[in-house]
Order: sequence, then structure tokens, then C-alpha cells
Amino acid sequence: MKICIPVKENKGLDSIVYNHFGTAPFFLVFDMADDKIKVIENGDLHHAHGMCQPLKALGGEAVDAILVGGIGAGALIKLNNQGIKVYKAAEQTASGNIKLLKQNALEQFSVNNSCNHHDCSH
Repeated sequence: MKICIPVKENKGLDSIVYNHFGTAPFFLVFDMADDKIKVIENGDLHHAHGMCQPLKALGGEAVDAILVGGIGAGALIKLNNQGIKVYKAAEQTASGNIKLLKQNALEQFSVNNSCNHHDCSH
């Protein structure tokens, strides 16, 4: 399983999880099969509000799950339609959230708990 974690800067598994998918400068991709890490730049960083293209942002990198602080409904729907599950980060670091995912302890985002313009904390 490949896990994508939006981050502000690359500090490996000690990277701090970014608050919002679409505006994250980087994506840390962690492959649970071999514990390898790859970092990619957000290929859609300067999109208009509400126009996030998550597959463009990921630069074509195939992932199975995303762990993030917040995500808009449009991006969430696009990712879910590609079979990608999106989970709400509960720890500050990438490693802490990967551990929680392995324990099935992270809440999965739905359209009902995704970010909207007025009450998202990012």
C-alpha cells in the first residue's frame, strides 16, 4: 500500500502533516511494502480555489490512501472516484499517522466532514 501525506517540507517520516491537501507544497509517498519514501512537488499548487486537480497535484504517482489535515469536497470526490481513500490526520508527524493507519485508528473523510470555505481550520 502506498500512502500519500501532504507536507510543508521534507523531513522524511518526521515531516509535519499539512493542514490542507490542495495547498501542500510537497507530498511524501510512503510505500508500506518496503518502507521507502519518495517526495514529490505539488504539480497543481497554484490552482484556483475549488478547482484542485488531485491527480495532477500528485504528478501521476499512484497511491492507495492519503493522510491529511483537511481536504475539500471536490478533491475528495475525485480521489475517491479513483479508489483512493482519504483519512483525517490525527497526529502531527507523518510517522505518527502511518502508525495510526496501521492500527485502523484514523477517521476516513467523507463529503460531510470535508473542508468548506467557512469552517475549515486550515
